[in-house]
Amino acid sequence: MIWQDAVITAASISFVVSLIPQVCHGFKDKVGVIKLQTSIPTVLGLLAMVFAMWTLDLYLSSIVTSLTAIMWITLLIQRLIYKC
Repeated sequence: MIWQDAVITAASISFVVSLIPQVCHGFKDKVGVIKLQTSIPTVLGLLAMVFAMWTLDLYLSSIVTSLTAIMWITLLIQRLIYKC
């Protein structure tokens, strides 16, 4: 594993961990507080980054960044379903 893969993976893990309370809050209180103007570009950007990392053979980074994208997709779906 190259050092860039380790750094990106560590950063992505911290993003996933930091999003857990927000996702849980959305499910618990039935609210979608993240604006679509925030979640849609974030999801698209993360998916583009996953693709780019995969093509650079940064497999661990791309997998963990996919988890971050899934968290943001969850926030997007909460916004669409709960309509705060």
